[in-house]
Amino acid sequence: MAVRIFPKARQGQGAFNGGEIIENKPIGFPQDGSEIRPYSNLFYWAHATAVTDSTIGLHPHQGFEICSFILSGPVRHYDTKLKEWRALDSGDVQIIRAGSGISHSEWMGEGAEMFQIWFDPDLARTLPLPASYDDYRADNFPVQTPVPGVRLTTLAGESSPFRMDTPGIRVYRLGLDQSSHSISLAPGEMASLYLIRGSATLQGERLQSSDFALVNEEAALRIETEESADLFVLISPAQPGYRTYAQLRKIHAE
Repeated sequence: MAVRIFPKARQGQGAFNGGEIIENKPIGFPQDGSEIRPYSNLFYWAHATAVTDSTIGLHPHQGFEICSFILSGPVRHYDTKLKEWRALDSGDVQIIRAGSGISHSEWMGEGAEMFQIWFDPDLARTLPLPASYDDYRADNFPVQTPVPGVRLTTLAGESSPFRMDTPGIRVYRLGLDQSSHSISLAPGEMASLYLIRGSATLQGERLQSSDFALVNEEAALRIETEESADLFVLISPAQPGYRTYAQLRKIHAE
């Protein structure tokens, strides 16, 4: 099937600190209840919202690239490499290349939202490497307005300064106001979309707020709206070209 849509009820759910931070998870752990298993070189994807100021305590990562896309702030981050708290705000992006191991902690202010996505860069290569970390500020990312009512921010790929080891990744934030836009897909690419707010149609299929969609075997994404919509679009290889952690552990999508 070329287009599959997963409303919030079919995504996984999670929480920290007794519900102070709540998450819906398009790609979650088995206990989270998501219908979607890891696929492509994506292992995990959570949309976290802070109900009140709250801190996620220090916890470890290895191998994966842990990317936080700040939808609205404030957010602060601490890790055992930098050994200091750093502030992030709306539109900022953070990457932890976890390598041989790193621990980190996050503080989210009331009303803050972010996507945290774990990418698999081929852990056979990255596990021996030392961990590294970068912040990218919102005004670092190129913005295009090809026609009135369209705002396309490139967060990863093409002219973005964002650097990651995971191959074949493009990430966009797309704002539409009574308009439409098309994003080309090369052969072998697939798309993952999350509608942050508003409503839109994707390949003629209706999307509502918090819907997640997967698109395969299409030459382009056709997105349009008669009102306003805020979308997050991630392009990745359908077949990464290496055995991912999920495949090795037999927890990948069939």
